[in-house]
Amino acid sequence: MATTVNSAVEKVQLSGISWQTYEALLSELSSHRRLRLTYNQGNLEIMVPSPEHERYKEVIGRFVETLAEELAIRIEPLDSTTFQRLGRSGAEPDKCFYVKNIDKIKGKKRFQPNEEPAPDLVVEIDITSSSEQRFAVYQDLGVPEVWVYNGKSFQIMQLQTDGYVVVHESSIFPNLPLDEIDNFLQQVGDVDYLELVKTFRHWVKNQID
Repeated sequence: MATTVNSAVEKVQLSGISWQTYEALLSELSSHRRLRLTYNQGNLEIMVPSPEHERYKEVIGRFVETLAEELAIRIEPLDSTTFQRLGRSGAEPDKCFYVKNIDKIKGKKRFQPNEEPAPDLVVEIDITSSSEQRFAVYQDLGVPEVWVYNGKSFQIMQLQTDGYVVVHESSIFPNLPLDEIDNFLQQVGDVDYLELVKTFRHWVKNQID
């Protein structure tokens, strides 16, 4: 087993980890859910999100909910739920939402690996830790769209035959210039949280009027 520790981003990477060990760690760490585990074919990443990471996660999640409210689109947020492909991969998104498959998971209290549809939208914050390994898991799960922010730029990624590619329009909120979300994210930390959400809501309304 190989181990890599990056104290600057509070991340540990392990290789040669069995699926059974991964599941045991998930169970053992269930009371410490600040830790996020990503497993992909023997490689395990354990990460502790920073306050900066959590701040952007919450803002983008709120933007998704605001878009859904203003466009009257049904969504089901499931935050950092653990998703798995039995024996192969597992990940906990920063944020995730069901839209097209909302009726298939509505009211479920437990998810079974390989039995539930993947979330329609995942949000990933790449400021302190690359999402590269999680993208491999999301591809395995079949997540159709991922929104990524790295502290400098916001991107919409959609799953295609050869993996994820950058696009300029969301399949969930089409016909909106969502690249402009980048401008709002640059204001995080300088503008009050609720004031920023209010400004974003006003922008959305102007786009759809």
